[in-house]
Amino acid sequence: MTIPTIHSFAFDPTCGMHLEQLQSIELPDAPVGFDDFWRKRYKRALAVDPQPRLRHSKLHDDRWRVFDISYMSTNSFQINGWLLLPRHGQVRRGLVVGHGYGGREQPDFDLPLEETAVLFPCFRGLSLSACPQIPADASGHVLCGIESRDTYVIGGCVEDLWLAVSTLETLYPRIAGNIAYSGISFGGGLGALAIPFDTRIDRGHLVVPTFGHRSLWLTLPTVGSAQSVQAYQQEHGSVFELLRFFDAAIAASRIKVPMLIAPALFDPAVAPPCQFAVANATQKFNEIFILDAGHFEYDGMNEQNAILRDKVGHFFKVP
Repeated sequence: MTIPTIHSFAFDPTCGMHLEQLQSIELPDAPVGFDDFWRKRYKRALAVDPQPRLRHSKLHDDRWRVFDISYMSTNSFQINGWLLLPRHGQVRRGLVVGHGYGGREQPDFDLPLEETAVLFPCFRGLSLSACPQIPADASGHVLCGIESRDTYVIGGCVEDLWLAVSTLETLYPRIAGNIAYSGISFGGGLGALAIPFDTRIDRGHLVVPTFGHRSLWLTLPTVGSAQSVQAYQQEHGSVFELLRFFDAAIAASRIKVPMLIAPALFDPAVAPPCQFAVANATQKFNEIFILDAGHFEYDGMNEQNAILRDKVGHFFKVP
C-alpha cells in the first residue's frame, strides 16, 4: 500500500484508523420511519413524466454519439446533462453516472463500456442544472433546505437520480431491468440512498461515497461538504436527527443488488470511517476494492485506478 504520509492538512486524513478498524465500523441505528420516508419519495418520483429532450451536442468523440439532454424531475425541476450513445452496436444496457461535489463540465468519454446508453445528469443546483434558488458551491449546496427533511436538497438530488432512470426507460424501453448506477463522492452517497428503493436499478458502483454514518460525518475533521454542516450545527444547533434520514450507510444496508464499492484509507474530503460505514453495510457477496487515498493524488494512484477501471468494465458488461 502507498497511503500518503506527506500532506498539508492540519489533521490526519486517515482519522488515525487502520484497515481492520475501518472494516469493523458498525451500522448506525435507523430512525423510525426511515424506509417509509424514502418509499413515499420514490413513489412520488415514479409519477413524474421526465419528458426527455435531446439535442446534438457540440462535443465529439470517436466512440460515442454525444447529445445534450434535459428532463423533468420532481417539483418541476429541469435537470440538464449529457447522453452518450455507442457509435457501434445496439443499446442493450443503461447507466446513470453521478458526479462529485465539484460538479461536471463534460461527460467522461473514457468508459470501459459497450452497447450502453450512458446518462450524465447534473444534479439540481449544480453545473448545467444551476439555479438561483440553490447555491452552486458545495458548502452552500449541502445546507440548502436543511431546516426540514422534506425540503433538504439532498432528497431532491436523489429524486433527480430516480428520474434519470425513468428517462433512460422512456428513451429505451427495451433496457428496463438492465439499468445501473455509478457515482463518486457526492454522487456515491446519492447512489447509496437511491439504489435500495429503486427496483429498476440492477447494480451499482460507488467510489469514496459520502453521507455515511452521520454521527461520525458530523464530528470527524474534513475539508469537504461536512465541514460547512458542522459549522452550521455549531451556530444553529444539532441537525443530527434530520441527517439520520439521509444516512448513506443505513440506506446501503437495504441494497439487494450487486455492488462494487471503492472506499479509501486516506481522504481529506470524505472521512474514511464514513466511507467504510457504507461499504460495511452492504451484503457480504459484494466486492469492496480498497483505494489508498481519495480526493488526493498519491503514488500508485494510476495503477489502482487502472485495476478498478478493468473491474468496472467487467461489472457493467452487457448481460
